Amino acid sequence: MKFCVFEWQGGTHLGKLSGNGDTVDRLDLAADGNGVAALIGRDVPGTLDTIPIGDVKICAPIPRPHRNIFCVGKNYHEHAHEFANSGFDSSAAKGAVPEAPIVFSKLPETVVPDGAAIKMDSSVTTAVDYEAELGVIIGKSGRNISKEDALSHVWGYTVINDVTARDLQGKHSQWLIGKSQDTFCPMGPVAVTADEIDLGDTTVKCWVNGELRQDSNTSLLIFDVPTIIAAISNGITLMPGDVIATGTPAGVGIGFKPPKYLTPGDNVKVEIAGIGTLENPVEAI
Repeated sequence: MKFCVFEWQGGTHLGKLSGNGDTVDRLDLAADGNGVAALIGRDVPGTLDTIPIGDVKICAPIPRPHRNIFCVGKNYHEHAHEFANSGFDSSAAKGAVPEAPIVFSKLPETVVPDGAAIKMDSSVTTAVDYEAELGVIIGKSGRNISKEDALSHVWGYTVINDVTARDLQGKHSQWLIGKSQDTFCPMGPVAVTADEIDLGDTTVKCWVNGELRQDSNTSLLIFDVPTIIAAISNGITLMPGDVIATGTPAGVGIGFKPPKYLTPGDNVKVEIAGIGTLENPVEAI
């Protein structure tokens, strides 16, 4: 099933999309900042209205995560090598391909919905990059979760663009500031339940101004989703509504010679099979 958060008639609502995506059922459950996470652990509520999708404004599926978004770096082989060769990788001394998941985070306030602008502040950064990623939404709490049990803790999946200020990433020798600029986590437009996605064969693509830049598959992850969940939960309790961005494939701007950074006026489209397409313009502030 596909779920979304949307604005309609002056309110914010939870919805379930029809099979063809033409309509959305407004659910009998109040929406809050945690969005679709309100559905975790309960049966699907009844329908109040069925509305044409063109009559609503889609929000991010989790408009404001309850804590930082967990992210995994260098998690596709080709991207690990392109980033290690970029000069911005503070972990490159240990080798291009990591031996364990590299985990960082993005602030909750970075989240913006499909269609919202990625804001570029040239007084802060002039090297803004895109990263298409599969997002995992945790549905059951757990600590020291085993790989074998990890997928039972997943409620669903969404699309994430892990926008990054490469110059800040290099300057600070860590990733929080470069990853956590305002608007640097487009998410959505929908979330799907875990049964909708085949982690062994799901395509991940990204276009910039219509040019296909990233074209890969989750089968090529260095650390698969169960391994990621096991690693992050090692001594840390994962909670329902937590979001994990699983890493981006090759084709990011920093991998080109010269780099193809985003500039105001650009348009970035990320598509993950079985979930949908997340599209955002780039604007100067």
